[in-house]
Amino acid sequence: MTIAARIEGGSAVVCVAGEEAVCDPAGALFLPAHGLLVVSDLHLEKGAAFARRGVMMPPYDTAATLARLAVVVEAWKPSAVISLGDSFHDVTGARDMPEPFRDRLSEIMQDRDWFWIVGNHDPEPPAGLHGRTVREIAVGSLLFRHEPAARACDGEVAGHLHPGARIVRRGRSVRRPCFATDGRRLIMPAFGALTGALNVRDRAFARLFDWAAFRAYMLGSDRVYPVAGKMLSPG
Repeated sequence: MTIAARIEGGSAVVCVAGEEAVCDPAGALFLPAHGLLVVSDLHLEKGAAFARRGVMMPPYDTAATLARLAVVVEAWKPSAVISLGDSFHDVTGARDMPEPFRDRLSEIMQDRDWFWIVGNHDPEPPAGLHGRTVREIAVGSLLFRHEPAARACDGEVAGHLHPGARIVRRGRSVRRPCFATDGRRLIMPAFGALTGALNVRDRAFARLFDWAAFRAYMLGSDRVYPVAGKMLSPG
């Protein structure tokens, strides 16, 4: 399958299983035909979760993630949002989230449908927040779930793996989170401020894509950069 893609205003417009989707440089996905915005792996309250285990980290990740989320929601003005799992770093994250953060998140969620897909970090509905909690949800020809299926799955949009890509040019190496797709399925980058990235050349991705058609859409500061799979470096 050949991926039809174009760059518009810094975002990459791709086709996944016949559905047009816009890859935003912030790491969100927008489906214009459905008024749907998708984000994955927010890992809200990750710093607080580490602190409870005695590992002290800067406590600013939730505020930073919510600020970025507010920007993309305002930019795309979706009628519905899917948070694609691991929205909170653990099962107590929503319950113990400080009130200012809860209020900010509620403001972002206001006046739109909101779907929480359960993840391995947050297998239960987020306490005290509205929205519908589901294991997966179908929209058009796409199926949204947290973990990608091991088998071929046309139309799947998943998260969980935090894809990233590395390129080397003229002795310089660049690593960035990315959207990963072959036009049949798409794996989202992690949206959270305190999340890492796994190189798409890792064996965890090996059987998920048609690598002849694969593209990584690397996130820049203000635009998305499409890179063919054969141009990517391991490590």
